[in-house]
Amino acid sequence: MNKNVKTTLLLTLLMVFFGIHSQAQSQLKTGDLVDGIAVVVGDEIILESDIEDQATFAKQQGAAVTDKCEFVESIINNKLLIYEAKRDTLIENRSAAIKENAGQKYDQILGQFPDEKTMLATYKFRTSYEMKNAIEKIDTDNYYGQMKYGRITDKADVTPNEVTDFFNMYKFQLPEVKDEVSLSQITMYPKLTNAHKDEIIAKLNKIKQDILNGESFESQARIYSEDPGSAANGGLYKNIAKGKMVKPFEAAALNLQEGEMSDPVESDFGYHLIMLVKKSGKNYDARHILLKAEPNDEEIASAKKEMDSIRTLIMDGKLTFKDAAYRFSDDKQTKFNAGIVTAEDGSDKIEKLNLPPTIAYQIAGLNKGDITDVFQDVAQQDRKTVTIVKVDDVIAAHQLDIATDYNPIKQMALNKKKNEMVEKYVKERLPNVFISINDRYKSCVFKTDWRKTADNK
Repeated sequence: MNKNVKTTLLLTLLMVFFGIHSQAQSQLKTGDLVDGIAVVVGDEIILESDIEDQATFAKQQGAAVTDKCEFVESIINNKLLIYEAKRDTLIENRSAAIKENAGQKYDQILGQFPDEKTMLATYKFRTSYEMKNAIEKIDTDNYYGQMKYGRITDKADVTPNEVTDFFNMYKFQLPEVKDEVSLSQITMYPKLTNAHKDEIIAKLNKIKQDILNGESFESQARIYSEDPGSAANGGLYKNIAKGKMVKPFEAAALNLQEGEMSDPVESDFGYHLIMLVKKSGKNYDARHILLKAEPNDEEIASAKKEMDSIRTLIMDGKLTFKDAAYRFSDDKQTKFNAGIVTAEDGSDKIEKLNLPPTIAYQIAGLNKGDITDVFQDVAQQDRKTVTIVKVDDVIAAHQLDIATDYNPIKQMALNKKKNEMVEKYVKERLPNVFISINDRYKSCVFKTDWRKTADNK
């Protein structure tokens, strides 16, 4: 198994959200296969449509799926992990939570469309029941596959010597690194004036009074809430685990009695009106109406002026970028780290091609040590920001080398070891798992002799 098991699992999870759904019924030609069982692994079934859907999405994401047999084998490997995970008593059964979450995802997607009919047509589903079931199935497979992968590879690690050995063995096959940069940033959220805050709070209080006068919380949430994840569902979040929501929200919700409504509550997302629906052990259900704290043009201009003053102090040598980030940045991920921006793998080197468009535009033409002018950007939760970015380093495209790229090479070596551990586990489990492969794949030469295993049952 030379592909990362997680890759196919992730592709499977994302299929629903990019609308990849079987269209065999509408595109059939004479002699075409409508659908059918391709493989059975234990009591897990892989349909022909499952294979085609995943291959289609993989191609759309730029992956080369030239060898269908190899692709099918990676899916079989994943299904075996899923089958074993469901039998593993140390892996929590989260069926109820996954089912509930599937409903919430459905509502979140629905909130992006004018109506349900349009959404279902876009994603090629006939009914809401069919789409929810698809989301639930994909999330279930993804959960169990990742949990089993994690259990098998939990103890995996590589020593410096192993990293060096890996590099020496594969250095001529390692990919070239594209142009990279190391960046630091200072990001500020424009502050709302007291008058603006009072205006938002007054609007929420008016909504609260309307609810007390007989309007339903659900209908008011659908009309006024600016939370795309819950507005279409009447502001409802179910089965919320403690610690999942931001602290001001959770503190307010858990201090309410069932059916009681809060006063306006401020959080990083904006201002909330919260109603506790139900408490059950460590979990709870709550509805909320969110009004985002969107800064106006005057507040943004004021923040830009403040940031420009900070930039001037840095340029004049009166303040270091590191100290300025710690004192003034509102970005919690970078302010305590000298403002350094990290990639998904934790490295401080980021490929230019992977930079957000606004950042890429702002640093274009800058050299090491340069600082951008103040610019407006958008952070998580679509919050408007004003930002400056310092170019700490510029690294030209080059072949991966252990002297300069130790961390990514170490990660590659670790991934190889993990895949070997999973491959070993799969081979050990094969004698105990029923596997049946349709004769349509009899010409495939698999790395693992699945048919021999099936014949021995």
